Amino acid sequence: MPEPEPLTVPSMSAGPDFVLRPWEMSDLPLVREASLDPYIPLITTIPSRYSDAAGEAFVRRQWERAATGAGYPFTIVRSRDRRPVGAIGLWLRDLPDGRATLGYWLTGPARGQGVARAALRAVAGWALRDLGVQRLQLFVEPWNTASARTAEDVGFRREGLLRGWQQVGDRRRDMAVYALLNTDVPVDGRAVTAH
Repeated sequence: MPEPEPLTVPSMSAGPDFVLRPWEMSDLPLVREASLDPYIPLITTIPSRYSDAAGEAFVRRQWERAATGAGYPFTIVRSRDRRPVGAIGLWLRDLPDGRATLGYWLTGPARGQGVARAALRAVAGWALRDLGVQRLQLFVEPWNTASARTAEDVGFRREGLLRGWQQVGDRRRDMAVYALLNTDVPVDGRAVTAH
């Protein structure tokens, strides 16, 4: 199997209020804030105990993911004050099979304002339309109704429950799987064509 090509993470608009861009070392305050969240470090590689060294290692991991072709890690930045408020990633491990996986998180103050919806809509539309991904999927714990609603608002459909799918903290957790196909209704008002 050939080595994946390095990826260039683009910057893109996520509606009028947010921009998605590559990670920068200036995002360490976001990493620090996320490390204090009780849930984000359980489901991501955000350090559970922040130090500058741990924060810098996290940012370097994001760069490495793009450099090795693993996926596109984005920082979600509020346009009006350029403040980073979260992250979204498009992961390509299953791309040879026509699938890619999305994941996203927001710091507490950014939740409930449509930020995740805008970011998910932007990345999903880009992945389906410009990258030609045939199937996007994401995994949500059944209790996380806000994340499920975000996925459904963008057009993802719940396909089922995967029992014991993922290690979260110290136990295996069930995950609901959501998917969006390139033949489904457009996520951003622009036609998505099947490849």
